[in-house]
Parts: sequence; structure tokens; C-alpha cells
Amino acid sequence: MLYINPDNPQSRLIEKAVDVLKRGGIICYPTDTVYGMGCDIFNQKAVKRLHQIKGRPKQKPFSFMCCSLKNVSTYCSLSNTAYRVMKKNLPGAYTFVLPTMKIVPKIMITRQKTAGIRVPENPICQMLVEILGNPIVTTTAAMDGEEMPSSAFEVEQLFGNQVDEIIDGGDVFPQPSSVISLLDPEPVVLREGKGDTSLFR
Repeated sequence: MLYINPDNPQSRLIEKAVDVLKRGGIICYPTDTVYGMGCDIFNQKAVKRLHQIKGRPKQKPFSFMCCSLKNVSTYCSLSNTAYRVMKKNLPGAYTFVLPTMKIVPKIMITRQKTAGIRVPENPICQMLVEILGNPIVTTTAAMDGEEMPSSAFEVEQLFGNQVDEIIDGGDVFPQPSSVISLLDPEPVVLREGKGDTSLFR
């Protein structure tokens, strides 16, 4: 368990968690919506392991987490509309569905060559991605359909023997992100969640 200040993360502790990611490990961390778990997007072995932990079929890719809109543009194709919408609402409690670039590993994209992208409003998440240097796979630290943990202690109870590091960044009030598709000329709300969806209607 790594205790990291959620408002002013200690860089040496973030670097310690990033070392785990670089070695192919899986970590859990607080976001602005839930406690998440993830790994390096480019470590296929770790991504497969994450699928096993979650009991999730490989045909159902995970979202991934970037640290900024500029970071997103390296991995996804952004229309003018998508850019404007994301610039206005990120960082924030949204997952945006976008067309991916060739740089994104196949295990991370749907048959339609799309992916869900998050830029959480959480300093720990942003520093993890910045220091790693590329996106982090992200999924809720809970089994599908089960109650989401609100603390690192609860995460440890659920997954302590299956993951390599848990970051304690304080309690969260778990609620999934709102999912917005930016594949069409106008945004389409796919899931109501923590982010205000009235902005897209």
C-alpha cells in the first residue's frame, strides 16, 4: 500500500508506482469517479492479466487514461467537434469514445477501431500517466455488477492478492463516469454517470 497525498502527490511515490507499471505490474489508484485498476497500455501480458482478474472477455476492451487533451491526440483521431467538446469538459468525470490511431494496441480497441478515453480530474492519475510517458489501461476496481469500493482498504480486501500495488489516495464517492460517443457529428450520451450529461443534449 502506497499512501499518496491526493492534492499534492509526492513524485518519488508516484515514481515507485510507475516502476511497478514498467515491470508489467497492475496497480489500483483513486480517480475522480471510482477506485480504478490498470496497467501500461503497451504491456499486452499485463492487459491480458487484467482481463483475467476482472473475468472480462478480450472482445470487450478496457478504456485507457491520458493526462491531457494533447496526450489524447497522440492516440485518437479528433474531429473539430470532438476537440471542442473535450477541451471544454476535460479533465473531468467522462469517458469519451473516439476513433483510435494505429499506435493503440489491438487488444485495446473494438472491432470498430474505437476506444474509451479518460482524462480524470485527479492529480495522482495525471502524474502516473505523465511519468510513465504513455496511457494507462483503466477499469473499475470491482467485479462487474458488484458494489464499487470507496477506499483503498476496501480495494485491498477485494484484490490485494491479485494486484501488485495499491495507492491510498483517500476515500472516493464511487460513481462511474458518464460515457459520451464523439464518433458522430453531434455527441451521443451512452451512459449517465458522474459527469453532467446535460451539456451534450
